[in-house]
Amino acid sequence: MSELAATIVGTLAAICSITSFAPQMVKIWKTRDASSVSLKTYSLTVTCFALWTAYGVLTMTWPIIVANASALVMASGVLLMKWRFRDAGPR
Repeated sequence: MSELAATIVGTLAAICSITSFAPQMVKIWKTRDASSVSLKTYSLTVTCFALWTAYGVLTMTWPIIVANASALVMASGVLLMKWRFRDAGPR
């Protein structure tokens, strides 16, 4: 039963991590304004997700790999939009 509980908690944590970036991505894309995003913070966040993904690969732990790779893609999307829209103001 404890393995099932751990899987449920891990799944919920992964869903929260992945979906937490979606509203910000949508807002930045619609407004073309990423001025509220901290470049330093998102650079660190992307680095953390990359390291967690690498850890998952090294330990062969697929839930860690999937969750962190997905969050890495989302956080990287926000970071890329920060760079892309850095000179543009809100629409």
